[in-house]
Parts: sequence; structure tokens; C-alpha cells
Amino acid sequence: FGASGIAGVWAEENTRDAIYDAFRRKETFATSGTRIRVRFFAGFGLEEDMLDSPTVVADAYAGGVTMGQELAVEGDLAPGFLAGAGGDPKSAQLQRLQVIKGWAEGDATFERVYDVACSGGADVDPETHRCPDNGASVDLETCAVLGNGSSQLRTVWSDPDFDADESAFYYARVLENPTCLLSTCDALRAGVPPRSDLAATIQERAWSSPIQYRPVQKPTGNRL
Repeated sequence: FGASGIAGVWAEENTRDAIYDAFRRKETFATSGTRIRVRFFAGFGLEEDMLDSPTVVADAYAGGVTMGQELAVEGDLAPGFLAGAGGDPKSAQLQRLQVIKGWAEGDATFERVYDVACSGGADVDPETHRCPDNGASVDLETCAVLGNGSSQLRTVWSDPDFDADESAFYYARVLENPTCLLSTCDALRAGVPPRSDLAATIQERAWSSPIQYRPVQKPTGNRL
């Protein structure tokens, strides 16, 4: 019941060929309707101090793979994930940046959500992997957004539960502070109560295409 979604790509230039090349390599992201921008990289040379470099994007391309790609490596070293998001200046500020991990064990599939960067520079709880509540809310009488957030969020993160022998996928997601649902805005303009069977607010968001991690298959049996 929000606005129509938006798809985005990271293309080298604003041409038909470059945009289709970005689709083919799956360097894409989507939003629930606002114009949030998301970047996501994985690699074994991504460090926190890269975030302060004016060439951080070029360095991330050089030192890793981008969203939509596959990361394969032999060994037990955990990869680093560089995630970043810029907010829509015409919408609410950003509340939290997340990495979602998925994996399978036998026929069962699992998913885990990690908060990796919090608005206002707050720290993620190392036990729950969650940001503290930033106190953002909505005045349902006017639909004014209350509380603080961030115009951008970025970090370099490492999976605390990484298993080098386990295939997994990772993607980035970013959430805005809450805003009024469109139906709530319509009700206020019409001077009638919002529908009781719908949520009054929504958290707009954006998410990247996933990065696949596939361990190198180790040889089994005896070699002759």
C-alpha cells in the first residue's frame, strides 16, 4: 500500500548500452518508492579506512566484487562487506543500514538480518546485532516526521557468523525513518479517520541485488 517501487542501476554512463550492461552484470538495486541510493561490495581487501578516501568507490571496485556478482575464495578468511546508502532529500532521513544473509542447511533455508550502521553514529549492539531506537516517529495529526536520522550511512562489515565452507548470499538494505502511509495522507486531506485495517505508517526502504559467496570445493579421496 505504498508508492510504486523504483529500480536503479549503477551504470558507467547514462546511455542505453551502459544501462543494459549494468543490468547484465546485475549491478542493480530497488526501492519501495523513494529515491534512496545503495552501493554494496564484498572482498578481502576492504578496510574501514577506505570510507574516508575520495576514491572509495574506485578502491572498492579494485579490491572486491560489486552487488550481483559472485565471490569465491579458498581459505578461511572472512570477506569484508562495504555498504553505503544515500537518502532521498525529499523524503525522511535514514534510520539504519542492514546486511541480510541467507544460507541453506540440507533442505532447510535460513535468513539473518544484521544492522551494520545506525543513524546519528550510534553503535550496533554486538549481541543482538540491532541499532538502538533513534526515537523517530510520525505525528498522525499532521503526518510530520519527528526525530533525527542520517542523510547517508556507510560502513565496512564482517560477518561474525561466517563459515568458509558454507555457501551463502548477502545483500544490503537501508530503512528510512517512519512516514505516513499514502492512505493516511489521503484520509487527513479528506478530513476522515484513517482506515483501521491498514497500518498508519510505513518505513520506505531500498535493497541491493545479492552477492553470492561460494567456497572452493575441496578435493576428496586419495589422488593416484
